[in-house]
Amino acid sequence: MNLIESLLHALKAHGARQIFGIPGDFALPYFRIIEESGILPLYTLSHEPAVGFSADASARINCALGVAAVTYGAGALNMVNAVAAAFAEKSPLVVLSGGPGKGEARSGLLLHHQAKTLDSQFQIFKEITCDQVRLDDAQRAPADIARALANCLRRSEPIYIEIPRDMVAQPCAAVQAEVTAPCDQDALDACVDEILERLHAASSPVLMAGVEVRRFGLEHKVAELSRRLGVPVVTSFMGRGLLAHENAPLVGTYMGVAGFPEVTQLVEGSDGLFLLGEIICDTNFAVSETKIDMRKTIQALDGRVTIGYHTYDDLPLAALVQRMLERLHVHEQAFPVAAQSFPRGLPADDESITPTDIATAVNDLMAQHGKMPIASDMGDCLFTAMEIEHTALVAPGYYATMGFGVPAGLGLQAATAERPLILVGDGAFQMTGWELGNCQRYGWDPIVLLFNNASWEMLRTFQPESSFNDLGHWGFAEMAAGMGGDGVRVNTRRELKAALDKAMATRGRFQLIDITIPRGVLSETLARFVAGVKRLSSVK
Repeated sequence: MNLIESLLHALKAHGARQIFGIPGDFALPYFRIIEESGILPLYTLSHEPAVGFSADASARINCALGVAAVTYGAGALNMVNAVAAAFAEKSPLVVLSGGPGKGEARSGLLLHHQAKTLDSQFQIFKEITCDQVRLDDAQRAPADIARALANCLRRSEPIYIEIPRDMVAQPCAAVQAEVTAPCDQDALDACVDEILERLHAASSPVLMAGVEVRRFGLEHKVAELSRRLGVPVVTSFMGRGLLAHENAPLVGTYMGVAGFPEVTQLVEGSDGLFLLGEIICDTNFAVSETKIDMRKTIQALDGRVTIGYHTYDDLPLAALVQRMLERLHVHEQAFPVAAQSFPRGLPADDESITPTDIATAVNDLMAQHGKMPIASDMGDCLFTAMEIEHTALVAPGYYATMGFGVPAGLGLQAATAERPLILVGDGAFQMTGWELGNCQRYGWDPIVLLFNNASWEMLRTFQPESSFNDLGHWGFAEMAAGMGGDGVRVNTRRELKAALDKAMATRGRFQLIDITIPRGVLSETLARFVAGVKRLSSVK
């Protein structure tokens, strides 16, 4: 087999299910082999940022490798932001980039797509990936591929693989997966002893489940762990959507001053806060009403467990959870969980639409038709998602990049074959919404709820005097037909309900509902967030 076939078989063996990409001249040779071999299905999109976001979303929803394939320079460098988002939020994304051939590199000529040096791209990706390899030696390639893929899965972070275009057809041996090194069992036992001792001594322990729980496919085990411990479970803003389909004592989502008071008080009043796979970042903890002393928490993240001033290194999260389950055979007393309250019962009247009305309409829809996975962009659409009943959700909750929502929704449908719901603002839609034009080729039919207030409204909440936040009304709904879908603009709650009912009944074409929201009207969650941030800022 040739080098690319070896790479593709290795990707599949390590859990990849599809490839998202855009070809280019440096990538044409390896794209041909991807297409002709049929080892993994290939979905081509329109712009490299969308390729990265789609592959990232497929990785997140399947707890597996996502693969983004591009060309050298103009392709890979155009995807840097999407890869940075995956790195920040610990998503196992594999970046495949074509590259200049070995002969071209020695020619002495500047090559098109070259930035400073031929190596500039490789150096740039070192900053946003955990491993990098250039496949310029067919004999060494299997070992390099094995190492990089193992690191991608072990660390749940992106890797970069560059493929010189004159190497793709070189004969290459099969990739043998690296054997996982065992962790220190004595350290693991000591760590579990200390965690259980802390939790049992606490009068109000709480388990906060973070994104690594999903990245490493641990939701079912963590749900069982929470039941055996008998402790309440919360997610963070970034971890919203975790445990949506598991039987866990899930109290809600912790959002500090922006969240429900009972959840905020539970977390901030805990004397045994167990942060499991939780990224310690500002979007999760900067809005704490009462500052959380991280030195008094139990933190298990990124292969390290920190308990007070004591740290255990090189303990994989999966091994930690498994050992805790082995030690807790008997269920503790169950923590009573009150039913979470979500807005329901949208009045079908002629009132204008608020973001909370959209959440209400979605809750009504899912109560009738069942839960749908959600891809959300950044902005009030993501805060509105906090008011939607718990369901699978992918969103850039920490890195907070715009443009994620629509391509992420396409990645969800390609990866799961489930029909997704996409929440996106008009500003973000202007960036990547046009990727919906690719739905017709692949039979994708997401339902897109476009929050249209003709504004970068979330930015306006923090700097209302700036007129550059004005966007104007674009005819998004009217553009849908030209992209192969159906579009409708709605202005009232009655129209919103009717449009959602029609969208659910229509399959085979994407459904775009362009929702007019009065400028200055926020979701209840974002309004609490803004008020809380301003209050905390004034105190400082």
